[in-house]
Amino acid sequence: MYEAVIGLEVHLHLKTRTKAFCGCEAEYFGEEPNTHTCPVCLGLPGALPVPNRQAVEYGLRLALALGSRVPERLVFHRKNYFYPDLPKNYQISQYDLPLGQGGALPLGERSVRIKRLHLEEDAGKSLHLEGRTLLDLNRAGSPLIELVTEPDLRTPEEARLFLQHIQALVQTLGISDASPEEGKLRADVNVSVRRPGEALGTKVEIKNLNSFKSVQRALEYEIRRQTEILRRGERVKQATLGFEEGSGKTYPMRTKEEEADYRYFPEPDLPPVPIPRSWLEEVRQSLPELPWEKAGRYQALGIRAKDAEALAYTPAMARFLDRALEVGLASPQALANWLLADVAGLLNERGLSLEESGLTPEGLSRLVALFERGEITSRVAKGLLPEVLEGKDPEALVQERGLRMVADEGALKGVVEEVLKAMPEAAESVRQGKLKALDALVGQVMRRTRGQAQPDLVRRLLLEALGVG
Repeated sequence: MYEAVIGLEVHLHLKTRTKAFCGCEAEYFGEEPNTHTCPVCLGLPGALPVPNRQAVEYGLRLALALGSRVPERLVFHRKNYFYPDLPKNYQISQYDLPLGQGGALPLGERSVRIKRLHLEEDAGKSLHLEGRTLLDLNRAGSPLIELVTEPDLRTPEEARLFLQHIQALVQTLGISDASPEEGKLRADVNVSVRRPGEALGTKVEIKNLNSFKSVQRALEYEIRRQTEILRRGERVKQATLGFEEGSGKTYPMRTKEEEADYRYFPEPDLPPVPIPRSWLEEVRQSLPELPWEKAGRYQALGIRAKDAEALAYTPAMARFLDRALEVGLASPQALANWLLADVAGLLNERGLSLEESGLTPEGLSRLVALFERGEITSRVAKGLLPEVLEGKDPEALVQERGLRMVADEGALKGVVEEVLKAMPEAAESVRQGKLKALDALVGQVMRRTRGQAQPDLVRRLLLEALGVG
């Protein structure tokens, strides 16, 4: 029996207007190559870097949210390594005095410890074509947070969930879009395999995984590979691996570098940046409600734990739900049900995000409230949702189309009698105790009333008419 030991290195692109150490615009996605560059991020002689205050503050927000220890000053180091797409041929990063040390991220019933998080600059992008490689330096010098966990994760599924929780956290904090498809959230994974209770095994690193699915698939394959090596009585070799999406396999890239290989030394062009306690307290006071705090509040309102967590860790849904709760028309659990099931399904079907749709918290609240008050059936409510998603008023739609639920027993008895005459075989089956046939009768009454009859009332009237107790 073997178990995996997993640690993550997460790179988050910060949502600042300019790059980490120069005035170039940091929003490069979709832009023409090499149009967001200057002497500083091109590494030209004589160009001097200047720290981006907002990038530092964003790093402080994440450190405080995770409960990390923040130093009294920020020290930058040079990480010396050959980067084909970083013109300086070194990276401005941090070494022994990172922006945050320690802390933890809640994950289900436990927490994953954070080893450190530090601020650094990103490299550019290499475009490998047939027989040549092109460089796009728009990304070079963009501000990153690198977050390193302790080896507390045990399964590929946990690693994927951790990344989803980090994504939700930084989006909630407003410091990063954290969109993997734009390269704004990337992950390296460190994984080893051992027998439970034994010392840590030899780890390998899998680099530059750019989707949650890739992280999970790469770990699943690598855990199987290492387990087979150990079962054969052989040793796992420490290495840096890549992951091939097509085959779903890892492959060797290079021998794993050790810390000494990077020859860290303090960045001579950047003096230490003081972090006054007053600034730290100001940042602390500005923090929003964090996802795990939000999940606790939702549960206190009566929302099921699983639903509360799903909503709290989906920032767009959480913002929408909070505004809908302020409207005060529908119950919290009912709103949660509709958001997570019907609304999410319809948005997925149409390829829309919640923000891109015309759905408003007031509109959904009115629709759900109509259903909860028994004024419309579930069928009618679901039928109206596509139009409410386009911004239409559900109450006006119900009024215009006469869709309010029929609760008049006298009117329904006539429809029940018509259905029983039209479906004598089903009626006889119910009289003989085969209550499954009752569903067909109820369905026919609902069709004849355009889905507006109260199903429970229809069921009772049918049983009474058939003399079934």
